[in-house]
Amino acid sequence: MTRATMSLPETSPDTPVPADAAAPFSFEIYPPRTAAGLPALYETIRVLADAGPRFISVTFGAGGSTTDRSLAVLTHILRETAVPPVAHLTCVGSTYADATAVIREFLDAGITRFLALRGDPPAGTAEEDIYLGDLESAAQLVQLIDRVQAECSPYREQEIPGVPGAARVQPAPRVEIAVAAFPNGHPRSRHRFEDIDALLAKQAAGATSAITQLFFHADEYLAFVERARAAGVRIPIVPGIMPITSPARLRRVLELTGDPRPDDLGEALETATDAAAQRAVGIAHAADLARAVLDGGAPGIHLYAFNNHETVLAVLRAAGLIEQETLA
Repeated sequence: MTRATMSLPETSPDTPVPADAAAPFSFEIYPPRTAAGLPALYETIRVLADAGPRFISVTFGAGGSTTDRSLAVLTHILRETAVPPVAHLTCVGSTYADATAVIREFLDAGITRFLALRGDPPAGTAEEDIYLGDLESAAQLVQLIDRVQAECSPYREQEIPGVPGAARVQPAPRVEIAVAAFPNGHPRSRHRFEDIDALLAKQAAGATSAITQLFFHADEYLAFVERARAAGVRIPIVPGIMPITSPARLRRVLELTGDPRPDDLGEALETATDAAAQRAVGIAHAADLARAVLDGGAPGIHLYAFNNHETVLAVLRAAGLIEQETLA
């Protein structure tokens, strides 16, 4: 039985979105550091939800440091909006028991969509250290999520009208599990094909879709998808796009990803006259990137919102994916 993908259209993974059709989009947000930040985030969620995204994903603190607040945000989205929430889960440094407990907690709260990530080693732990937990890869986490869900809800019952006490037993709906993909290679990758091999392993483990980490030019994403398809990856690969609205943010992103500096974007940001002009540069770059990957066959776009609804909605407007604001 083929499982549904992460709320994506029922088309081939590389079917271009028609020019007159609304392309699917989604958002990523993160839980606040303290509970005091929840009201402002809930307002951002309300505005984002009104735009009609396919889902809103919520990040997960390393080592579970923000598990409670992640779950609070996820359940708020589930209860207060019509948008499906997607829970990020990381596994590095976790035991099977710890990871299983978190998965069960999320499932019990009604969360049935996940983004399974290996994650970075806990603070103070180097990659080469012996103890990195029981789960060595995102593929293993995908399998664990699937297994825990099957144990929690192996089937569902539907009453048979007119037959008191009788029920029709049907397989329970399966969870939807997205994974990460790396168009420019993971910082720890040893060769360019290692990321494709990892994506194939995640697909074999049961992943239903992939969301890419950052890239700066459409051909980087499109070439990665071409390599992935040639290798046998069949799940949808959704491009992740972050509006880079300042030179400082660009420097920080490059530090985290290890990617080479995109000279065109870097120079445009540095020559912009003020913060407003830098923001305009970042929005225009992200909008052009979104339109280019959609024209190239992307099944939708995923926007990293940084808990700021104004910027990502401006990107969607500039890309022609939502209507322009009307002045009262």
